[in-house]
Amino acid sequence: MEDKPQSLVLKPKLPVGIIGYGAYIPRYRLPNTEVSRIWVGGARPGPVKEKSVPGLDEDVVTMSIEAARNALARAGICADELRAVWVGSESHPYSVKPTSTLVAEAIGAVPHIQAGDWEFACKAGTEAMVAAIAMIGAGMGRYALAIGMDTAQGRPGDDLEYTAAAGGAAYILGPAAEALAEIEGSYSFVTDTPDFWRRADERYPSHAQRFTGDPAYFEHVTSAAKTLMSGLGSQPADYRYCVFHQPNAKFPQRAAQLLGFTNEQNKTGLLSPEIGNTYAGAAIVGLSAILDEAKPGDRILVTSYGSGAGSDAFSLRVTDKITGRQEKATRTREYIARRTEIDYGTYIRYRRLFAE
Repeated sequence: MEDKPQSLVLKPKLPVGIIGYGAYIPRYRLPNTEVSRIWVGGARPGPVKEKSVPGLDEDVVTMSIEAARNALARAGICADELRAVWVGSESHPYSVKPTSTLVAEAIGAVPHIQAGDWEFACKAGTEAMVAAIAMIGAGMGRYALAIGMDTAQGRPGDDLEYTAAAGGAAYILGPAAEALAEIEGSYSFVTDTPDFWRRADERYPSHAQRFTGDPAYFEHVTSAAKTLMSGLGSQPADYRYCVFHQPNAKFPQRAAQLLGFTNEQNKTGLLSPEIGNTYAGAAIVGLSAILDEAKPGDRILVTSYGSGAGSDAFSLRVTDKITGRQEKATRTREYIARRTEIDYGTYIRYRRLFAE
């Protein structure tokens, strides 16, 4: 196989772009001071101030429906025009029954639809986007919906409990001629690296801390981004914005610096200090915040990360069709501002942890 960067970039035969997008973030927030109050007996300062928590009546299905409806509103199409509904998540509510069929039914996309659930840790959402790009680019359908959504996962008292949050985003891919942002190319970088894992019969993930940083997150994120830019002949200065997977606040900031991006390019999509790590939705929730304020001609570099491990990188160019579409649905920052603070006891009840 040729290893020239140009030959590694994934480009569909037919030009593809984002037709509509939408995020959803639950209103409840658990401050990290509440977690540290319970487990270490006092305030533990950290770059993640609080995390989003789903309510008693919220899960990956309900949140995906909300994000999908926002994406449809911005796309200006009917749900029955979709040819695929794909939901990527680490926290599907059923082990056997699919999430995607419930979402497709609720938004009115059934029965002439291809539906499926995707898994690849925190890059399950971008994995679904790659497949949607391929489907539309191959001419198998006009529109496909890809969603990345998760609920909070973190063992009580574990470091993950400070950051493991809930939320995500939905993207409708379609012909570039209708797109508010055209896909210039994508690239995926994958190895078998054991940083995080969770067996089927376990509720919470485990992590090997020594692998989490350099051999896992940074190796995959920077390799994916560098290879994509090299293959496209672009460089950091060519982009108005960049967004990376956000397990915390420090990792995406360091990744941006390693790649040569400025803090100004990175800050718009850096949401983890305010809502935590939304797992399968982390990178693409950040992208939704960027699209909420992007202007025609802006270029955006997006790079996800999934434990186990892999990264998907995308290069986007915003078109003039974004004008007027940003106001068609609730903006991501509006979801973040709509917050209700809860204490640890309420968190335990909402997450149904009291029986453990």
